[in-house]
Amino acid sequence: MPFPFGKSQKNPAEMVKSLKENVAHLEKVDAADKKKLEKAAEDVSKNLASLKEVLSGTGDKEPQTEAVAQLAQELYNTNLLITLIANLQRVDFEGKKDVVHLFSNMVRRQIGSRTPTVEYISSHPEILFMLLKGYENAEVALNCGIMLRECLRHEPLARTILFSEEFYCFFNYVELSTFDIASDAFASFKDLLTKHKMMSADFLENNYDRVFTEYEKLLQSDNYVTKRQSLKLLGELLLDRHNFTVMTKYISRAENLKLMMNLLRDDSRSIEFEAFHVFKVFVANPNKTQPVLDILLKNQAKLVDFLSHFQTDRSEDEQFCDEKNYLIKQIRDLKRPTAAEES
Repeated sequence: MPFPFGKSQKNPAEMVKSLKENVAHLEKVDAADKKKLEKAAEDVSKNLASLKEVLSGTGDKEPQTEAVAQLAQELYNTNLLITLIANLQRVDFEGKKDVVHLFSNMVRRQIGSRTPTVEYISSHPEILFMLLKGYENAEVALNCGIMLRECLRHEPLARTILFSEEFYCFFNYVELSTFDIASDAFASFKDLLTKHKMMSADFLENNYDRVFTEYEKLLQSDNYVTKRQSLKLLGELLLDRHNFTVMTKYISRAENLKLMMNLLRDDSRSIEFEAFHVFKVFVANPNKTQPVLDILLKNQAKLVDFLSHFQTDRSEDEQFCDEKNYLIKQIRDLKRPTAAEES
C-alpha cells in the first residue's frame, strides 16, 4: 500500500533525513552570521512542522498509522531524538515547542502493551540525563522539563534517574534563582518521589541518610517557595502508607521534631500550616522514642498554649480543627513512663 503522500511531499524517511541534515548544518553555522543562522533555524522549523503533521494530522486529516510507524522507526534508527535535544538551544521558539510535541507523542505511543519509545530511551539513557541537565540552560530548561516528566510517567525511565548519582542535582535545581525553572524542577522532583510509590519507597529506605541530609537544607532554604513546597511534599511522603519505614525513621529523630517546632513559628502562615501537618505525625506516633518524648514533655505546657492559639481563623476548616484539638489532648495527656513500664 503506498503512503498517503503526494509527489511533492516527502515520506517520513526523507523528512527525518532532511531534518537530520538541517540540524547538522545549524550546528556548524557561525553564530555571528545572523542571516545564515536564521535561515538554518527556519529550515529546521519547517522540517519539524512537517513531522508534527505526520504525527498529529492536520485540521481535517487524521494521522496515518503506517506513516507514524515509519516515522518512529526512522527516529530510532537515526538517533534523531538525541540530536534534537543536544541542539535544542539552537532551535527557534516554535521549533522548540514542536520538538517537545514530537518527543512527548513518541513517548506516549503504544503498540498493544508495548511502548517502543520507552524501550528505545531505556537503551539510550543518555537522553534522560541530557533532559535533566537542561535545567542548567535557561533557554531550554522548561522544554526539557516537559519532556523529562513525560519520561518519568514510565517506571523503568524514572528508576534510571532516581537510582543515579545525577538525581542529587535536583537539590540544586529546585533552589535556582529563576522562579519558573526552580518550580519546574520541583515538579519533576516531586513526580520522581511520588508517581511510582513502591519504587520510591525502596529508594528512600535505601538512601535515607543522604536524601534527608540534602532535604533538610531545602526545609531551611531562604527561598520561600522552595521551603514551602518541600515541607508540603515531606508531609505527603510521610503520610503515604508505602513510606511507613521512612516515616518511622524520620519521626524517631529528635532533631527533626525540633526543626518542625521551629517551622511552626515561621513568619509565613503557609509554612506554619505545612509544618503542622508534619508535626502532627510526631505527636500521633504511639511509639515515640525517648528523645522525642523528652522534648514534648519539656515543652508540654508551652505547646498546649501555643496550639490553642494557633491559626484560630481557620475555624471553618473542620479537619484542621479536629486534628489540632486531638494534638492538644495528646500533648496534655503525655506522661513520662514509670520505672515499671520502662523495664
